[in-house]
Order: sequence, then structure tokens, then C-alpha cells
Amino acid sequence: MTCDHANGLILTNVSRDDGTSVDIALEHGRIGRISASGSAEATRGAAPGASACRCERLDLSGYVLLPAPAEPHAHLDKALLGARAVNRTEDLDGAIEAIIAAYASMDEADTLARASEAVRQAVAHGTTAIRTHVDCRAGIGSRSVRVLAGLRERLAGLVDLQIVALAGPVAGAEGREHRALLAESLEAGADAVGGIPTLEEDSAASVAELIAVASEYGVGMDLHVDETLDADAQVLRLLADRIIGTGFAHPVAASHCVSLSVQPVERIRETAARVAEAGIGIVALPQTNLYLQGREAGHAAPRGITAVRLLREAGVTVAGGGDNWRDPFNPMGRIDAFETASLLVAAGHQRVAEAYRSVSVDARTVMGLEPVAVETGARAELVAIRGASLSDAIGRGSEERIVISRGRVIARTEVRTELGRDWPR
Repeated sequence: MTCDHANGLILTNVSRDDGTSVDIALEHGRIGRISASGSAEATRGAAPGASACRCERLDLSGYVLLPAPAEPHAHLDKALLGARAVNRTEDLDGAIEAIIAAYASMDEADTLARASEAVRQAVAHGTTAIRTHVDCRAGIGSRSVRVLAGLRERLAGLVDLQIVALAGPVAGAEGREHRALLAESLEAGADAVGGIPTLEEDSAASVAELIAVASEYGVGMDLHVDETLDADAQVLRLLADRIIGTGFAHPVAASHCVSLSVQPVERIRETAARVAEAGIGIVALPQTNLYLQGREAGHAAPRGITAVRLLREAGVTVAGGGDNWRDPFNPMGRIDAFETASLLVAAGHQRVAEAYRSVSVDARTVMGLEPVAVETGARAELVAIRGASLSDAIGRGSEERIVISRGRVIARTEVRTELGRDWPR
């Protein structure tokens, strides 16, 4: 490796999450030589006698460097709508009612402005890849899909943006319109098929229709599945059986899968084994499901997060996502994968390293993207966050971050704190 000024970046005094301190050379979008901090090795070419590199240098003292997170489940078309699309019952039905009522006001300019701002906030927090579900049902059609396809083009080279066309009910004769809108959205630029078979009267027919459309267009699927605390909801098992039975050849993800968390352990293990056999990736969505699920319990409410540990034990890849960002489905959300990781630790009882892997490496796996790591040869998708360790970075959630995509800095946030003159020195 030689490092030239036009394409190179040297990161010095890098603290990795294992506590080691190194210098790292980035070139042509990838991680090159890694050497001990203060040595000259990272700043020289690979050839004997290579001259010292004149690349840009970035001192990361006080930061920890991590693989950049990815967002495997967002709703950019709905993002930041909470103030004007109010969920009056604060449950899933109320959220759906509120968003459908807002469709008329979600024109191209409005959707683009909100989606662009949400992406800006996500990138500032370190996310360099986003998968967004986009409504394409009656009342809005493919309008939002077209807007997001345009935004994807504008962001090319900076952020990987994937679009899932989120269909309305598709089963039976009454689903004909939504099947047509789903096809229209795929032709307008959507990358994958989405739907909510659990909410349809005939979930099996819904899954069959969604698989048929995805097969016809040669794309994968990412479905909202079993977003309910009804222990009898088993669309995830149905989906796994159908994927295995049909030999569906494209990537499949299932998001939410809340019902799994309240089922008997043996049934969970059986379903998890089928999900692993089918190669389905699962996306846990802690914040929105903590907000929406279990409200009727009154006390001893369930957490509403899928059975992450048992799924992992079965060999299933489990990603963590933010889901809704300050909209009728969730009034909170800082559009920050570190917040998602923190919730997976606190509410999902995941180990710190597991939680961060869910929002970075595993998220990219579910999205079909190249893995990232702080290792030689890896694609240089990185975030440096103020902190002493991974645990400190997630727990503190500092806004001070430097975001690197394809080997170049695309965002930097600095924070200045001043205490009053009476504060003890």
C-alpha cells in the first residue's frame, strides 16, 4: 500500500474497543496498515524505503473508533411527523389511523424535507447505511417511494440507502389494488418487498402473495411480522416454513417479531430453528415496541422485544434498529444507533458488545451489505465517538463524533461545555 494525498487519511492515537491504541492508514475507501500509536509504520507505504506519507492526519485522542452503525429498519417517509400526526390512543391502531390521516399532507416536498433531515441526523450520529420502509398503500401510492428513490440518488457515494415498499393488505380480491401499488413501487425504484401479513385476516395468503411479487421482480423481502403480544401469533413460523418450502432464493428479513417473546420456550426454540434454517434475518426494534406494546397490562407489562438471545442461540442473525423516529408510532428517538444499542443493553439484557454488534455488523449482514470492522482490508465505514471504551461510548452517548464513509470524513460534531464561574475548579 502506498498512501497518496488525494485519497488517503491517517488516523492517529486511535483507541479501539479492545483498549489498544493504534495509528491507522485509510486509502481508497479501505483500512490499510494498522500499527502501534506513535510509530511511523502507518504513515509509510508498504514498499521498502517508501517515503513518509503526506496524507491528511486526524488525531483521535479521547475518542474510541468503531465500525460505523447501520440502520436496518427506519421509516423515513414518516420521520419527524409526530407534532402534526398525533397518536391519540398511543397504541398501534392509533398510530396507523394517524398516519393514514396524514397522507394528504405528505406531498413530495414535505416528505423530502423530513427524510433529508432524518438522514442528516442519522449520519451525524455515525450511521452510514439506512434501510427505510416506505408506505405504498391506497391513499399515498408510490409517491413517497419515488421521493426516497430520488434522495437515494442524491446520497450516492455518501450513504447506502435501501428502500422497502411497505404494502397494504395484499391477500385475496380485496388486495388487488395494493398488489398493483406494490408492483408500481418496485418499478419506481424500491429495492425490496415489504408488508404486514400479521394484520391481514388471511396471513398465509398474504405471505404467499408477497413471496410471489418478490419472486416475479427478483428482489428480497423485509416484512413486519407478529408486532403483537398475542402468544398465538405465529406468522414468523409460517414465513420460515414458506421460505423453506418454496425455496425462495432472495434475502428475507422479519422485523419486530414481538409475539415470540411471550411464547413458551420450547415453541420459541422450534421457531428459531426454522428461522435459522430459512436464513431469515431478524430485526429487533426496542424503542418503538417498548412504547407501543403492553400498554393495556396496567402493571407488570412485558417489554415487547423479540427473543433475541434464543434466536441467537439458534444461529439467527439479529440486528437492532431504531424503527420510528418521532412520528405517531414513537414520539421519541434521537435517530442514533447508540441509543438503540443502549436500549438493547438496558431493556433487552444484551451484553454491551452484543448490542453494538446488532446495530453495526449484524445490521449490515441483514441488509446484505459488506461487513465492516476496524481491521486491515475492511471497508472504511467508521465512527469515532468521544469516550474511553465501547461501554463508555454507548452509556455516555456523546454528541462529539467523527463519521467516516468510504475512507473520508462526511460528518463531524464538536461540543463545547462552559460551567459558570462559581463552579469549583
